[in-house]
Amino acid sequence: MFEKLQRLGKAFMIPIAVLPIAGIMLGVGAAFTNPLMVETYGLTKILGQGTFLYYVLTVMSNLGSAVFNNLPLIFAVGIAGGLALQEKGAAALSAAISFIVMHTVISVILGFQGYTPETTSVDYFMSQGLSALEATKQSNVFGYELGIFTVKIGVLGGIIVGVIVSILTNRYYDKKLPDSLSFFSGVRFVPIISVLTVALVGAIIPFIWPTVHLGISTFSEFFGRTGGIGMFFYGSLMRLLNIFGLHHAIYPLFWYTPLGGELEVAGKLIQGGQNIFFAQLADPNTVRFSAEATKYFTGGFLPMMFGLPAAALAMYRVADDKNKKAVGSLLFSAALTSFLTGITEPIEFTFLFVAPVLYGIHAVLEGLSYAILYVLDVAVGVTFSRGIIDFTLFGLLQGNAKTNYIWILILGIPTALIYYYVFKILIVKLDLKTPGRGDSEEVKLYTRKDTLLKEVDVSKVIEALGGKENLEEVDACITRLRVTVSDVSKVADSDVWTKELKAKGVFKKGNGVQIVYGALAEILKNEINKQL
Repeated sequence: MFEKLQRLGKAFMIPIAVLPIAGIMLGVGAAFTNPLMVETYGLTKILGQGTFLYYVLTVMSNLGSAVFNNLPLIFAVGIAGGLALQEKGAAALSAAISFIVMHTVISVILGFQGYTPETTSVDYFMSQGLSALEATKQSNVFGYELGIFTVKIGVLGGIIVGVIVSILTNRYYDKKLPDSLSFFSGVRFVPIISVLTVALVGAIIPFIWPTVHLGISTFSEFFGRTGGIGMFFYGSLMRLLNIFGLHHAIYPLFWYTPLGGELEVAGKLIQGGQNIFFAQLADPNTVRFSAEATKYFTGGFLPMMFGLPAAALAMYRVADDKNKKAVGSLLFSAALTSFLTGITEPIEFTFLFVAPVLYGIHAVLEGLSYAILYVLDVAVGVTFSRGIIDFTLFGLLQGNAKTNYIWILILGIPTALIYYYVFKILIVKLDLKTPGRGDSEEVKLYTRKDTLLKEVDVSKVIEALGGKENLEEVDACITRLRVTVSDVSKVADSDVWTKELKAKGVFKKGNGVQIVYGALAEILKNEINKQL
């Protein structure tokens, strides 16, 4: 299972590569085109509608949104291609088609059940006698994916599709059909079996997911009633649900409905934590922002601005020396995205599946951050997420008297130190394969394919492995060629590998063989699979 999680972590790195720049564009663009922010700071002439910067920032925001709004599809394609051992292109295409088919099937069945965009709106549910909160909970189950009306299953849907398609690709990429259907044999069979299988999954989801989604929403209601303890569980659960994008089942209820509190501002009754904050921001008579309203998002500033960047530094410091240059650029961009915009997916997915224990600790630390900042009466608002941009706009520039932001700065360094040393110690003690360590597969360090292949004769490598007929599966990580053979006794001895085939070492266990080739491992894998 751990091996499979590591492979899944490697597959996640493919789509993750595009997230840092998309996150920065989205965070910067969204923050500086927010109408209330522009009006509050008197920047209408510079950033208001119709200005050159407004157009530029709007384009940036939309480009970033295009990536994050389609993360489920991106992960479906990336995971399928990443986990497929053969015919990766066919797997990726099959995943894209299957993802669309799954949500189309869900949409059709929702229609059979009487659910349409009109009958799932908040106004419709309220017209049926539900309260504003209950109507929002019901409506929040449904949404759109690629323009298709469906249920909000989020990234989890993409992961499900990606994993299913990769399994089917590995099993059926060489499937032989009867002569009358021979055209559909082999790789052409992959999209067929994928679509049929995922369509069946799509037919089941509408009967299960609404109950799961509503269960999560209902369970979350106790958070606001239990003070600091509730905030701890809120912060931790939000971080755990964020893995699959399921945090969307919770936070809107606190940001935009009476569940997040009610407060009279400038003579109007405002409901929802973020709504209250922005109403107070617009009210010149506001002396202090309500910490009761902001408690559902302020807690994220410590881990996003200080904790995760420190964790990235820890992962860089424990990476193998030969890999640090390559892994440094990945971790730096992910850390910068978290610090600048508060978008954490790029850095979290670098260790989520290769070292899930670290993610669990991260969730606990985030829960503590929510609890502590709530107890200390900190009230810093957010537009999109909790990076330095929002902290500056809605903390620093508002003044400590209004926000009590000073505690975020005071606790920032201790938070960074805790993340740094906890991550560093656990990675070393547990030998966790974070980027750049040992067999970690997340960072590719080579570019000179032709030059490297001159060092080793691929045909001789196959011969040393017992010949083509002895090979069952050929894979590789960043340093090792990983092969499953039918008969391990046919594999050449260590001397052949180290003296004749220029390997650094060879390890055998059961029917598994690992040959250490450094940067050449991945290239050898591809060349061997071509010959097979």
